[in-house]
This record gives sequence, C-alpha cells and structure tokens, in this order.
Amino acid sequence: MQLSVVMPVYNEGGVIGETIKRVEESVKTPHELLIIYDMDEDTTVLPVKKLQKKYPNVKLVKNTYGRGALNALKMGLKAAKGEAVCTMMADLTDDPKVLNDMMKKFDEGYDVIAASRYMKGGHQIGGPILKQFLSRMAGITLHYLVSLPTHDATNSFRLYRRSFLQKNKVESNGGFELALEFTTKAYFQGYLVGEVPTTWTYLAKESRFYLKKWLPKYLKWYFWAIKQKLNGKP
Repeated sequence: MQLSVVMPVYNEGGVIGETIKRVEESVKTPHELLIIYDMDEDTTVLPVKKLQKKYPNVKLVKNTYGRGALNALKMGLKAAKGEAVCTMMADLTDDPKVLNDMMKKFDEGYDVIAASRYMKGGHQIGGPILKQFLSRMAGITLHYLVSLPTHDATNSFRLYRRSFLQKNKVESNGGFELALEFTTKAYFQGYLVGEVPTTWTYLAKESRFYLKKWLPKYLKWYFWAIKQKLNGKP
C-alpha cells in the first residue's frame, strides 16, 4: 500500500458520503482511507458501512486510545499501512485533489509535505477571523524567523513519510497541534519539508476551535522551534 489517508471523525454523518466520494474520485494513488471514530453511536459509522461495498478500500477504525482528536490521530497513524500517510479532515474543508500534488513531492523525496493556505496559490475561504489571523501569523513568522520550509505550519492537512513517523513519538497532548509538532521536528531533524498550495474552505456551522484551550498547546511548539533556532540548529 503506497498511501494511507487518516481521517478522524466526530458525527460527520451528514457530509461523510460526499467526503468519501471526493477522495475516491480525486486521489490517483492506490490508497486506503481510514475513518477513525470514537464511539459506535457516531453518526458517521452507518453511512460509511453502507459505502464500503462500493469503496472496499474505505476502512472503519475504532479509536481505542481514548476519545478526542489527538487519540484518533494517533490511532490512525498506528493503523496506517502506507509508505505515505496523510491526515485530512472529514468535513469538506480540505480539497483531496491536492493530495496528488503532495504525492508528487513525496515521490521527489520530501518527507513532510504541508498543504499550504498561505503560500502563493493558496487560499482560505471563511472561518473565524482571529483563528485565521493567528494561524497565518504563526506560519509566516516561523517561515522567516526559523526558515521553516512552509508558510502554513498549523494546517492539519499533511503528508508524512512512514519512516519519519516511526522515529518520532507524539508528544502533543491536545489535538491538531500535532501538525505543528511534526513539521518543526522534521525540519530540525534534517528531514526534507515542502509545501503545495491548497484552498481551505470553512463550512462548519460552529467552530470546534476554542482559543483558550488550544492556543497554549500551539504556542508550546511555536516557541520550541524558536528555541531550536536560537540554539544554533539549522
């Protein structure tokens, strides 16, 4: 298996059918699509089961690490069998066609590829203004202050080389700050980090991003990267 797509879900029953359809119609690389869910009552589960006959590479994986986005991601990364492992959202915010460009970078030797909203050609449509401002500032300042080879350090739409994942354990304790952790770790460990432009579209009726809860977790890895640079690491 060349590619695993890891997709954590939480009651995405209303959109998961369209999400799966878009992935299966767009992604050219042979792949498995892992739908990671916390509980049997999740509204995502039944629609996925109905679609598995049509899309046999779509697999339901129950998260046994404990509820929450971070544990779902950890479960998915463990279950993934591909040499390339992509994390992406199930709520139609991420454009699966971009995965084809990410795989081209992977085949060129890149170890971590970011789908970037803030590089040339990238866009972000909608979303909370403050969250958008903070994520943009984090990405751009890390790009210029520590030479991180992406303008978008926080987007969870990422492609990782399996060998990198096997050598790095998850230290994050929140959730989607994992993308920032892995991207900065990869860069300072000498892995090849790249980016491709993406358009991120905000469709949620309510934000699941709670600033007071998540900001300190992102800042931990932001300042970790600054510290690495100040200590003379490349």
